Amino acid sequence: MAMSGMRQVAVGLGMIQRTPPDAILREGVPAVLRRVPEHRRTAFIEFAHWGYGATAGAAFGLVPRRLRSSRLSGPVYGVLAWSLFELALAPALGLAHAQKARPQERAALLVDHVFFGLIVGSPPEAVIVEPEDGNGDRNRGED
Repeated sequence: MAMSGMRQVAVGLGMIQRTPPDAILREGVPAVLRRVPEHRRTAFIEFAHWGYGATAGAAFGLVPRRLRSSRLSGPVYGVLAWSLFELALAPALGLAHAQKARPQERAALLVDHVFFGLIVGSPPEAVIVEPEDGNGDRNRGED
């Protein structure tokens, strides 16, 4: 969802003409979108993007822990996801923007995928455990 927020900012600033989820559903698999009532399509496209992100985040969880433990693993994963779309999925679906030079749009999409990677790949800083007193009750900060 954080990535969707960044994406909306990029669209609002005119950096992105058509988001990848919108392009996929309108150009790549229009039959899917035609089944959705017109007044629900914007929400459906956003929900599809959340679904892609959730699937990609879950797939990141399958990466071996020793690789995920690096702070760079998430951003690298985000760049790989972006590359997969740009180099394989968009051309395979015949999306119009795969055939155009769009450096500003590609840069904006790359940045939001790096951001996605930072979100899914951020290792925990520390395990926080509250101390217990002798009775098994949590210490309430009483001295």
